[in-house]
Amino acid sequence: MFYKSVQPIAIYRAEYYHLFPWVNAVLPYLSFRSVKIRGMIGGLKTFVKGKIMNELKSQVLLEKVLQIAHQAGDYLNLFYNGEIDFQINIKSDNTPITNADLFVNQFLIEKLTALTPHIPVLSEESCQISFSDRRRWRTYWLIDPLDGTQQFINRTDQFAVLIALIHQNRSMLGIIHAPVLKQTYYALQGHGTYKQTEHSLQTLSARKFGLNHTVKIAVGSKNAEQKVRSILSSNYQYEFITYGSSGLKTALVAEGSADCYIRLGQTGEWDTAAAEAILSEIGGGIRDTQFNALTYNKRPSLINPDFIMVSDISADWKKIFQFN
Repeated sequence: MFYKSVQPIAIYRAEYYHLFPWVNAVLPYLSFRSVKIRGMIGGLKTFVKGKIMNELKSQVLLEKVLQIAHQAGDYLNLFYNGEIDFQINIKSDNTPITNADLFVNQFLIEKLTALTPHIPVLSEESCQISFSDRRRWRTYWLIDPLDGTQQFINRTDQFAVLIALIHQNRSMLGIIHAPVLKQTYYALQGHGTYKQTEHSLQTLSARKFGLNHTVKIAVGSKNAEQKVRSILSSNYQYEFITYGSSGLKTALVAEGSADCYIRLGQTGEWDTAAAEAILSEIGGGIRDTQFNALTYNKRPSLINPDFIMVSDISADWKKIFQFN
């Protein structure tokens, strides 16, 4: 079932002083040598930034983006169920792409742009935007229209739409929507993490990880499992869970079915951005092999380092993972 059309709402960045037209009119006549004037301008900037953050953290915004994610999932289902024919091509990096990826990518860009006209959109399928342009972005949407293209092609049902809102290089809103499974995981900074199914809405809560039980690790394949085994301490017991797309392995960690997910191989920032927001709200997170937090849009390359996603960021994961 399709959601109704999403009506645009205005979200502004700090530099958009047209929020207050009188400011531009009077600034040429003000002496910035005046402490009082500088204080007024500083106060105005603080006010504008506060307004921006309040709107970015708005649950109204989250609800509208959730509608967009579900609409995108409905379109993926049309391709998946054969109501729209889909074709497969191979990208330059030897990974598959379908016309479903491209169609939903364009849909998401159009909808998010209409919703927040002043916030740019970056996606896996539009990552050719130069760093000299995107480095100026304080806030932007980061999307993967079809996370798990291979799973989509193989008809495993384990694929998802990923949407994240990045502000100052960190993820503050994340949505993982699996249309066939009818499961949606989402979080908004300061408002918690949730799992929505066809019949229920569940609040996901923080949980402490202890080293006195079998460590459950999500991986993408048996080959990935062998790579991961090579970096594990021999002091603990492990159980491996092979599951679909990157986003859905995040879901296993968020809901407690897995303790962690390790990725030793190439991924893009769009693969982890939604996960970052979802895990952070329940005390988890994503770390590279030096146990540093991932950041977004800080380098020319959008390729992630190898990483681990964990349910409890306070646990001593260095005892488990023996990275060189």
